[in-house]
Amino acid sequence: MNLSRREFIDRTFKGSSAVALCGTQAVLAGAAEKKTPSIVVFSKIYQELKLNFDEAASLTAEAGLDGIDCPVRPGGEILPERAEEDLPRYFEVLRRNNLQLPLLTTGITSTATPHAEAVLRLAKKMGVLFYRLGFIDRKKDVPVMNQVREVREQLKGLAALNKEIGIGGMLQNHSPLGTTVYFGGNLEELRQTVEGFDPAQLGIAFDIGHALVVHGDKWRDEFEQLKPHFKIAYIKDVTRTGSWVPFGKGDIAATGYFTLLKTMRYQSPISLHIEYDWTENGKAKNRAALLKALRDSSQVLRQWLSAG
Repeated sequence: MNLSRREFIDRTFKGSSAVALCGTQAVLAGAAEKKTPSIVVFSKIYQELKLNFDEAASLTAEAGLDGIDCPVRPGGEILPERAEEDLPRYFEVLRRNNLQLPLLTTGITSTATPHAEAVLRLAKKMGVLFYRLGFIDRKKDVPVMNQVREVREQLKGLAALNKEIGIGGMLQNHSPLGTTVYFGGNLEELRQTVEGFDPAQLGIAFDIGHALVVHGDKWRDEFEQLKPHFKIAYIKDVTRTGSWVPFGKGDIAATGYFTLLKTMRYQSPISLHIEYDWTENGKAKNRAALLKALRDSSQVLRQWLSAG
């Protein structure tokens, strides 16, 4: 097919009702029918095997997952400057495999981020529900409340753009990584940052693993304060000491989080993250090993969701 970029996009998204069904409506209807949320994989993991779009979709379907949470960011599965070419193609491959694309993970932190508006408008056309904002580093020499005010001011324009487009942005809580400390890892400062914003334009991607590492058993009190802005659950298993482990080998199952999700009647997609070493120390870094990791992880996650 020798189509121009614009012709390809127009053909891909012709029939807005079909796109909406593949996106928002399909996600929510599918979750309601199954009584458990849809599970999509954070496809950053596919970059380790350098999978192309067809290979990624095939692996996702074979693993029994419902779709992907696609990284569209510098160094991501799709580069922002190539989003208009690559994202529609990925979307079409996923659609042919009956897979969803409800979430994006981006490097967007303000309207000034390169390609931000183009990526978000394109995502909206595909029925994407939410996108995760990029990380903001904690400034060591700036008082926390001063940086909270700075970030809030920075996000005002982005929230307005989200409202205009009709898409939701999300900040994620994150525990420290080595010498890197991300802003918002402490849930109290994250609450202070989103407070007053319309949750439809600026919400929270809540990561129970990171919350457990940072706050221990006090995560629940902090979460209650954040609940009005809670949009999407990120799940990966972890020990209280901060080691990422295979699903079922860590401590998040004992937190009561899945009972809480069931009580809240959570029906949005869940983003499954593979952060543990699925390669057996590099001995089996191949498709078969990743397929097993995806199947094993999603099976445990579904058990957690069902048991609640």
